[in-house]
Amino acid sequence: MGQMIDFARPDGGTISGYLASAGDGAPGMILIQEWWGLKPHIKEIAERLASAGITTLAPDLYRGRIAANADEASHMMDGLDFVDATTQDLQGALTHLREHLGCGQVGVMGYCMGGALTILAGVNLKDLQAAVCYYGIPPAEFADPAKIDAPFLGHFATRDDWCTPEKVDALEARMKAGGKAPVIHRYVADHAFSNKTRPEVYDEAAAELAWSRTLDFLKQHLA
Repeated sequence: MGQMIDFARPDGGTISGYLASAGDGAPGMILIQEWWGLKPHIKEIAERLASAGITTLAPDLYRGRIAANADEASHMMDGLDFVDATTQDLQGALTHLREHLGCGQVGVMGYCMGGALTILAGVNLKDLQAAVCYYGIPPAEFADPAKIDAPFLGHFATRDDWCTPEKVDALEARMKAGGKAPVIHRYVADHAFSNKTRPEVYDEAAAELAWSRTLDFLKQHLA
């Protein structure tokens, strides 16, 4: 089982995160929470990645706070400084994985808000070997996805009213126009289809297919 740890930010501050270790010499993953906070669901994903041989660190971007409902989650997400979260919290996680845990190859992966931050991390953090985005796209003015250097895998839902099919098409077109080769999968499902704690949107078949594709992608790029 994993544990909560503290690690350093580049500015000298500290942040907590959930660490699930796969042992010495394993590649690493920065796992980014949904807008609800660092819930047990995210910790379970960290454990699944560790079981697949990837040491995973999930930063607690809300500093211990968990949203009780969608309105509170929206308020907490709106109050998050995405630039600080990316350049300080996520950069700190990358440094900790690489310099303190010995992870040579490191990727980033996130869901919903974490998917948007995955794109921001792909643009702003250097030397990532993989980026896996689940149904999250940041505003265009925050980050140009054509500047993502890491191999990119995206999972999106056709019935998503936030990351709409039109936005996904635009993301893919922008990356390809920038000379990138993103792998984009679309599922006939709703936003958050991989979150089994939300039965109103969870789609087991789509979730398991996305997970299988994710592991295949990570085995290819984090080996």
